Amino acid sequence: MGLLIAALLLALRPLPAAAVTELQFWHALDGPNGELVTRLAETFNAAQPEYRVVPVYKGSYAETISSGITAYRTGAAPHLLQVFEVGNGTMAAAIGAVRPVATVMREAGLPVTPEDFLPVVATNYLAPEGGMLSLPFNVSSTVMWINRDRFRQAGLDVKRLPTTWPEVFDAARRLKATDPARCALSSAWPTWVHLEQLSAWHDRPLATRSNGLDGYDAELVFNGPLQVRHLQNLVDLKRAGVFAYNDRVNRGESRFVSGDCAIFLTSSSLYGKVAAAARFDWTVAPMPFYPDIVPEPQNAILGGGSLYVMQGKTPDEYRGVARFLAFLMDGRQQATMYRNTGYIPTTRGAYDDAVAEGFFERHPQLHVAVQELTRRPPTRNTGGLRLGNMLQIRDLWAEELEAALNGVKSPQKALDDAVARGNQVLRVFQQRTKK
Repeated sequence: MGLLIAALLLALRPLPAAAVTELQFWHALDGPNGELVTRLAETFNAAQPEYRVVPVYKGSYAETISSGITAYRTGAAPHLLQVFEVGNGTMAAAIGAVRPVATVMREAGLPVTPEDFLPVVATNYLAPEGGMLSLPFNVSSTVMWINRDRFRQAGLDVKRLPTTWPEVFDAARRLKATDPARCALSSAWPTWVHLEQLSAWHDRPLATRSNGLDGYDAELVFNGPLQVRHLQNLVDLKRAGVFAYNDRVNRGESRFVSGDCAIFLTSSSLYGKVAAAARFDWTVAPMPFYPDIVPEPQNAILGGGSLYVMQGKTPDEYRGVARFLAFLMDGRQQATMYRNTGYIPTTRGAYDDAVAEGFFERHPQLHVAVQELTRRPPTRNTGGLRLGNMLQIRDLWAEELEAALNGVKSPQKALDDAVARGNQVLRVFQQRTKK
């Protein structure tokens, strides 16, 4: 009897739980957008028992890519690393560190192709052989945020918002005259907004070789009449107290959320913070353009980030990564992103679903970034950017912009120097990629 009871007790003992494979996902999203990343991971984890995605906030975009590269060199890279568009050139050249998404998905029986994504989204993230190098994740564009309460106070028509740069400058002067103590016009990410997006929006090259997409021998060419004219306008407006310069990144966005700045150009991804915290009537409008340069804008180049798969993992871990990436491409998860963040649906299917159910008709502010990116087929000047060491180059560009805005250099001299200094960095990067 004792042996029988012992056998029964042994049979009734719970079986050891199957081992769960942990997948590290390092990202740079904080606030509401960071909370959404956690929510996506939790949803995936709850849907299957084999894998557990662990999202880890690693700081700013620059800090995240730096952490990822350092971790790879020490053999401790995450499975997935979120990299903003500025890092695409560096990551594309990191042949030994990155495993192409197309390869990971194909090996897991979950193939993904560029045709799955909106056109300008796909062109930014292709490997040299044409497949997807990374997976588009949080894709945004520069948009113009407008405080309609401030417009009304200045006697401006909120039903006819400015669409051109001259109209924006006129509105900003009016806003400043009405309320001298507060900010009229400002922006975040100054090189992205006032060099990169400005050039693409007017179908002008930032660099040769399709802005670097066709090779690392690209040369910078953004010191032309359009860019010099625009910088001169900003210099004049700053001197008059109409344009406010904040910093090289996006800390100044709080000035719009608080109501201090009436017109603010930055990423569409600010939506979550504005929707949660702004206590005024606001809206979103497309980037302005110069009508004497082009009759209408071309298309924007995207901002935001994509997910790179790092080398050195096991086949089982890569299967889990592929399943998580497929999960993120699913229409339900895409909807979670574009409904709450200001990021756009990245897949054609998700965008078609959003249009079919009338989402963007009900939420036109969230449609602006999509329309900017897809309004016309991308050209060689607007398909994206892939410049090596662009983190370093952007700092050089910002330094020269600041020199012009502070009256130290003329706009032409500042942009000439920005191009020359940036090209020196590109040549060093080009030589290193040949080794």
